Amino acid sequence: MRNPNPHLTAKERDRASFPTRKLWRMGVIDGRVLDFGCGFGTDVAFLRKKGMDVTGYDPHYAPDYPEGRFDTILCHYVLNVLLPEAQSQVLMAVSELLKPDGVAYFTVRRDVWRPGYRMHKKHRKQTYQCNVTLPYETQLRTKFCEIYRYRPYPRVASTIVSDCPFCRPDPDRELLTESARVYAIFDKFPVSEGHALVIPKHHIGDYFSMDERSQSACWIVLNRVREIMNKRLAPDGFNVGINVGEAAGQTINHVHLHLIPRYEGDVENPRGGVRGVIPGKADYTR
Repeated sequence: MRNPNPHLTAKERDRASFPTRKLWRMGVIDGRVLDFGCGFGTDVAFLRKKGMDVTGYDPHYAPDYPEGRFDTILCHYVLNVLLPEAQSQVLMAVSELLKPDGVAYFTVRRDVWRPGYRMHKKHRKQTYQCNVTLPYETQLRTKFCEIYRYRPYPRVASTIVSDCPFCRPDPDRELLTESARVYAIFDKFPVSEGHALVIPKHHIGDYFSMDERSQSACWIVLNRVREIMNKRLAPDGFNVGINVGEAAGQTINHVHLHLIPRYEGDVENPRGGVRGVIPGKADYTR
């Protein structure tokens, strides 16, 4: 089912939202600030009056997409009104706009007693609401809402005790994008410019042992990385691959998907593509 009216849930406030006021009093809003999903912009106006450098973005009310990276990103009451894939798109967008040492705060409602579609009292149109749980540190929880504190996965995972390079990635590695379950970085030994890895955060070795939701989460992130590579490098094509098992060439026992940009003339004869994993089998016309 489509969710055509998430923007109708934006509220016209006479003062800043509770999460923004609370985070401001805590002193954790700092540097260049983005309000992602700012609605009518009340929180933006509040923080500007406090002397903050603030940008507001909302796909409906303030649609100019932000430029550059931000030290602090606020995203209040956005995820609750979105379907799951759209939630992932927001999480990825925030991860891409945040500086490597920055912090984002996601606020979700905790008073949604009947998840699903309902008739909006004011607009008399169907709007969607759901409960959302994120795998991030809780900054504050009340009976009405929960504020999560997000930092980029390589920074958080650097404290994990593990010998797996994907469970504990180098904190200085560039993060391409990240959802709740999956992150993407460049391959350390790329076979082409832009060669990227899409990696589930949960340690598991066999792709086919993953549940369907986790598999889908990987492909959502892979599609996003493809968009990033198209904008950055404009390749002429892509190879997508997963090594499952030692016999198939898997060297790290943690699932990872390869997205390999391809360029006109990068090999003498590209015919057959991924069939070339077995030498001499790429050209099946001979």
